[in-house]
Amino acid sequence: MQFINETLSLAWGLILGFDSKVFEIVWLSLKVSLTSLILSCLFAIPLGIILGVYKFVGRNFVVLILNTLMGLPPVVVGLSVYLLLSRSGPMGWMNFLYTPYAMIIAQFILIFPIISSLTCQKVEELNSEYKDLFVSLRVKKTQQFLIFFLDSRFALLTIFLAGFGRAISEVGAVIIVGGNIDHVTRMMTTAIAMHTSQGDLSLAMALGIILLLIALTVNLLVFSLRLFVKRYGYD
Repeated sequence: MQFINETLSLAWGLILGFDSKVFEIVWLSLKVSLTSLILSCLFAIPLGIILGVYKFVGRNFVVLILNTLMGLPPVVVGLSVYLLLSRSGPMGWMNFLYTPYAMIIAQFILIFPIISSLTCQKVEELNSEYKDLFVSLRVKKTQQFLIFFLDSRFALLTIFLAGFGRAISEVGAVIIVGGNIDHVTRMMTTAIAMHTSQGDLSLAMALGIILLLIALTVNLLVFSLRLFVKRYGYD
């Protein structure tokens, strides 16, 4: 018990003392995760709305693939991106391997199906609710696209926060394509794993506490948003 108390004391000392090494890792983690999340949303949300509004040949197959990819193992994504970005791979000329760009690509692939699938499900619900109204008013598909986006804005924000939580906690893929290089690609999750194995528990604990605080903040935001939507009747 004394050992645990000492470790926690040292960990909080690193956090409250704004240790440069700790916050360098935290900043890189936030930067990579937010970048991959924003890029994913730019492509995944429009795709989800299109799949929820339009009916076309192969749509069900695309939805099935996206739903399947939601459970894609991170290590498989990491291995696939590694093969693509390695010097002998088709994208090796970009020299992205073992850089933050490689980790962004890996997280993008992991987050994309989650955001697009959840967006599609939400828009499908709205589409079934508004279908008769749109037909009677002769609302164009392009106008429906904008209406669905605006009407589901709170749900999309919840999806955005869920995607961020998925990205910030990722370890398997980023350690494969990033290499966990100090001052270059070392993120919170990979640093926790490494420092724990090395016996540097105070630093690992400090990063773990910050990661938990970030996760708690995201969950509180999602919970508060749901209460707000439920209270004021938004959907």
